[in-house]
Amino acid sequence: MTFQNPILRGLNPDPSIVRVGEDYYIATSTFEWFPGVQIHHSRDLARWQLASPPLNRPSQLDMRGNPDSCGVWAPDLSYTAGRFHLVYTDVKRYGRTTVDGAMGASFRDFHNYWVWCDRIDGQWSDPVHLNSSGFDPALFHDDDGRSWLLNMLWDHRPGRRRFAGVLVQEMDLKTGGLLGQRQLIFEGTRLGFTEGPHLYKRDGWYHLLVAEGGTERNHAVVMARSRSLFGPYEVHPDGPVLTAYGKPIAPLARAGHGDIVETPSGETWMVYLCGRPLPASDRCVLGRETSIQPMRWGEDGWLRTCDGSGTPVLTVEGAAVAEGVYRPVDERHEFNTDALPDAFQWLRTPYPDELFSLTARRGHLRLYGRESIGSQFTQSLVARRQQAFRYAAETLVEVTPANPQQAAGLIYYYNSSKFQFLHVTVDDDGGRLVQVLSATPGDGDCSLIVQPVTIPDGPVALRVEVENEVARFAFRPQGRPEWSWMPQLFDASILSDEATLPGLPNFTGAFVGMACYDLSGAKIPVDLAYFHYRDTQH
Repeated sequence: MTFQNPILRGLNPDPSIVRVGEDYYIATSTFEWFPGVQIHHSRDLARWQLASPPLNRPSQLDMRGNPDSCGVWAPDLSYTAGRFHLVYTDVKRYGRTTVDGAMGASFRDFHNYWVWCDRIDGQWSDPVHLNSSGFDPALFHDDDGRSWLLNMLWDHRPGRRRFAGVLVQEMDLKTGGLLGQRQLIFEGTRLGFTEGPHLYKRDGWYHLLVAEGGTERNHAVVMARSRSLFGPYEVHPDGPVLTAYGKPIAPLARAGHGDIVETPSGETWMVYLCGRPLPASDRCVLGRETSIQPMRWGEDGWLRTCDGSGTPVLTVEGAAVAEGVYRPVDERHEFNTDALPDAFQWLRTPYPDELFSLTARRGHLRLYGRESIGSQFTQSLVARRQQAFRYAAETLVEVTPANPQQAAGLIYYYNSSKFQFLHVTVDDDGGRLVQVLSATPGDGDCSLIVQPVTIPDGPVALRVEVENEVARFAFRPQGRPEWSWMPQLFDASILSDEATLPGLPNFTGAFVGMACYDLSGAKIPVDLAYFHYRDTQH
């Protein structure tokens, strides 16, 4: 049987996989998007459905003030003794990007937490703070009943290697308390940027899997093993177990940060993050996605890809999976339920009632104008992942701005320095108009780069169509049969990890959705009658 990678499209990086009976679960990072962590479920490794957003209330997660691309990093999902365990990082400060071994102090704030639940779709516990020594925590449950917390160590001191290796410390699964002293068990390889640790035990060996090379084009899955949990660890003789680095014909780029799972029949599979660059710009607007492929254990006891090349694959074959054909997404939401559809998320705040309502006007999503587009605190923006290189999205907006400080519309968004906002507002005389506010990382400024167009009162439909590197916007006042297209084409490739202001983190992906702001503080209400997203090519 065959299917196509990636299995989780759009922003879904840093996968952690676990099997419980016949069920497989993958947890992925969500960064500043709320609720925190996405958990998908499958029974065949090919077809996945969203099962649970575990961090969904204020007592668990509050990311107001977190910088772009911070928030929830690298969740690790495990299961033991009838209970699911999730550990993750909430990044509160990132600072400027530094290369491995850079001079000067580099302070960052990484807080690692543990939550648990007896059901994957149940109410997860409030978090227990574990440590703040680095990011990418993971749990290893040894066969003697003891559990161990791993995470990478961040060294902030001048002249030190930032990614200083992997720590391990025993953890009490009843309380979350850490026992004994932490120990540095692996300092990494020459690739550097050692992160994303996972530990497994097989045939008396402790196998340590880490991500190295940084999460861009040099990314790689690296493995080492030891007869003792505390090392010393010998590195895999072949070098990286999986990487696209140095392989220009590899169909998937940026392959790394993996995790492995064993099927009931004994097959081993690896999930890993990857990127799919656009054909002309070589930029990954879909962010880092999750792929999967079968692996094999050699006679020497080391894990390898099935062909031994360590190359990520686009077409997956394996007896454990069912035939899987990717079906383009075509979703129209008319907001006639009390809960926001699963496809949508919002930014940072755990208090969604301050941003939107599904009951204030039945059959509509009502947004309340809050802070500016790109605010790191309370921003009224509800959006879903871009999952294909070509797509179309539209919505119907009802808003009556009283002044130019109020606006609402359709947004194509990456972060506070990269977005395109087609919106309805008014001029100084109260005349309604539609225009595009575009923020590009080249200059770091927001600028109106098309002339505003006067529109009549009443609802107005807004539309975006994206084809690879090109985005174009249109509007249609109610009662008009045809779309009116903005005359300018926009660069969609800027909504990518690769387009950036110097020194800032870029770990997410492009979203499309609905947004409004009210800089006057009046919290203007905005009603959206529907949102339609359709892939036109995967």
